[in-house]
Amino acid sequence: MNQQELLDKARAGLANAYCPYSKFPVSAVLLCEDGTIVHGVNVENASYGGTICAERSALCAAVSAGHRKFKSITVVTNLETPASPCGLCRQFMVEFGDYEVVMGGANGTVEVMSTYKLLPLAFTPASLDEFNSQPSK
Repeated sequence: MNQQELLDKARAGLANAYCPYSKFPVSAVLLCEDGTIVHGVNVENASYGGTICAERSALCAAVSAGHRKFKSITVVTNLETPASPCGLCRQFMVEFGDYEVVMGGANGTVEVMSTYKLLPLAFTPASLDEFNSQPSK
């Protein structure tokens, strides 16, 4: 599946977002390593803290289905220019390695970068491996 097809699928998902408070729909399409496509949208909650972003929604659905390796995640909103994932989503995405993040704007503008570039100096599973391999003091 090419980048434009993924952007189109993500854009189609905007209608499924549940955002009665912010009125800011976000849709994400995750391309798993095996070619499986997983959708996610933002789901808001009156308590705000219970809200989940589209990126994390897609990742949770993928992990629940047994996927752990990803080629890309495509994220769209109704903003004219591409919106970047929030910090929590960046940390959540980098948990599963370095893969492509495609951000699409309603005007057709697309920005692409890797999860590691979006969150430099990230705390990753390798950080814990390094810590756990140190001699006890």
